[in-house]
Amino acid sequence: MSASRSAGCESGVVSDPPATVAASPVPDHPSDTVLGHSLGRKLVLATLVFSLLFTGLSVAARTWLAWQANVVTMNTELALIGDVFQRALTKAIWEMDRDDLLAHMASMAQVQSVGRIELRLRQSGRPPEVLQQRKLGAPEGGRVPTLQRELSYSPYPGTVEVIGDFTLQGDERLLWLRLRGELLEIVLTQVLQSVLLAGLIMWLFHRSVTVHVRRIARHLATLTPETLGRPLQLQRAAAHRDELTLLEAGVNHLQGNLSDYLARQHRDERELAAHRDRLADLVDAKTTELRAVNTRLERLSRADPLTDLANRRHFDEVKETELRRARRQQLPLSLLVCDVDYFKRYNDTYGHAHGDQCLQAVADALKQTFTRSGDFCARIGGEEFAVLLPALDAEQAVAAAERLRARLLQMGLPHTGSLVALHVTLSIGVAQFDEETMQRFDELMQRADEALYRAKNRGRNRVSN
Repeated sequence: MSASRSAGCESGVVSDPPATVAASPVPDHPSDTVLGHSLGRKLVLATLVFSLLFTGLSVAARTWLAWQANVVTMNTELALIGDVFQRALTKAIWEMDRDDLLAHMASMAQVQSVGRIELRLRQSGRPPEVLQQRKLGAPEGGRVPTLQRELSYSPYPGTVEVIGDFTLQGDERLLWLRLRGELLEIVLTQVLQSVLLAGLIMWLFHRSVTVHVRRIARHLATLTPETLGRPLQLQRAAAHRDELTLLEAGVNHLQGNLSDYLARQHRDERELAAHRDRLADLVDAKTTELRAVNTRLERLSRADPLTDLANRRHFDEVKETELRRARRQQLPLSLLVCDVDYFKRYNDTYGHAHGDQCLQAVADALKQTFTRSGDFCARIGGEEFAVLLPALDAEQAVAAAERLRARLLQMGLPHTGSLVALHVTLSIGVAQFDEETMQRFDELMQRADEALYRAKNRGRNRVSN
């Protein structure tokens, strides 16, 4: 039987449970995103706002230019009227024909461009006489053109006499009337130009930008690791090389880089998995080897290397355990202390090598005798052995000790140096734990040692209690 009693426990590699990957929320599909305002619409709105501002400024500028043109036209008309009536007025003044003068002024007032006529007649030694005629409703103001001319008459060749001057003032109402007609045309023209410009920009932007941007968005929305190899194609003419061409090339370049990166990542993951498996196998092998080494070390630390019985250290550990069990379960506990008789003479007679063989034979006798699962045999000294016998009282322990002694006699190991027999013998001390008189195991050990001394004193090769 084995000399050391050990409790074995099964051990295995406990693998970690697979990690649970929490499902991450899937982002909304880009094509499902509700656009607030498209780029084309924003561009059209910006164009319309700019067009309105430009229309306002353009209308103001063209209105001012139209006003100036009307003023120039009215100046021309007034000059023409002056040229037409100047000679007739001069003659009527020289001839002092007031009726004819007033008739000419009335004719001038009938002209549409004229708003007011003022005629100054110079008189010798007296203040000039002023004749004035205003068209009904014509306003007074300084924003209309005014024509002033002197009236001179040549009664004789070589002589010129100034007989007066006249002033023609244009009709401001005519200027505003003409301006209103032109203003409507200006506003309609500018608004039409702005609307056409905005529509043209929107059409061009939609055709050249929006359509392709949407195609790019749909392409990017359908990209997956499996479709990274599918390039983006905007289906544009080769002659159209602009920023969208750069964007197309950039997207395809990015897809290529991502595809290469994912391929490298998958390759690295496979290599890492293979390396991890190899490392796990190596760790398992090293763990098994280390466990075996630890088991051997544990066994060596607890077993006597010569006899393969438990050593004194292991005996000290087990004895306290058995003592507590005996107290707890109210069971007897007996101890045998065995000593080889005249072992020093054996070594002197046969040598230490044979002495070691003798101790191994005694250990074999112990193993063959004490075969119960609770029996515990140990080598506690050079030629001294101890046996713990749980659940056996002193009488049963003495009987077991006699069986041990008898088995050793049967083995017939020669010992010519012994003074009690011609073969190897044992002296055995037996003691039983008494809970009333003993508090510690050392007291049981001391009682067994005392019994061993008695066996030796009585002639050795015997059992004593």
